[in-house]
Amino acid sequence: MNLNATLFGQMITFTIFIWFCMKFVWPYIVKAMEERETKIADGLAAAERGQHDLELAQHRISKQFREAKVKASDIIVQAQQRSNQIIEEAQQRAREEGDRLIAVAHTEIEQERQRAKQKLRRDTVDLAIYGAEKILERDIDDAAHAQMFDKLIAEIDD
Repeated sequence: MNLNATLFGQMITFTIFIWFCMKFVWPYIVKAMEERETKIADGLAAAERGQHDLELAQHRISKQFREAKVKASDIIVQAQQRSNQIIEEAQQRAREEGDRLIAVAHTEIEQERQRAKQKLRRDTVDLAIYGAEKILERDIDDAAHAQMFDKLIAEIDD
């Protein structure tokens, strides 16, 4: 065997192998590497976008939290104002009801006083008539009694 022919044959075979690999195998390997590179780049970009979105979401959450605190404090202030208003309205109604009850009580007292005056007048007239009967030692008839009673009431009222 000739070493030159073998070496020459191996070079031709190696050249054909390289040409075959460059023509048929290498494009698939390059394509797979480019796809992998694209996937990695897309993954890194998505991770960066995700990080950016996370930061934005955290800012929005903190902003919404501050707004919620402000709204909650406003609601608390409004609730306190409303409760104060309700208390004031209840106190006002209680005062009005108290004043009304006092007025009713005064009216009832005045009516009772008038009734007591009338009863006292009647009792006074009855005593006067009884005293007059004793003095005169005779009975006075009812018509005369009623007439005297009316006359005495008129004099007492004046």
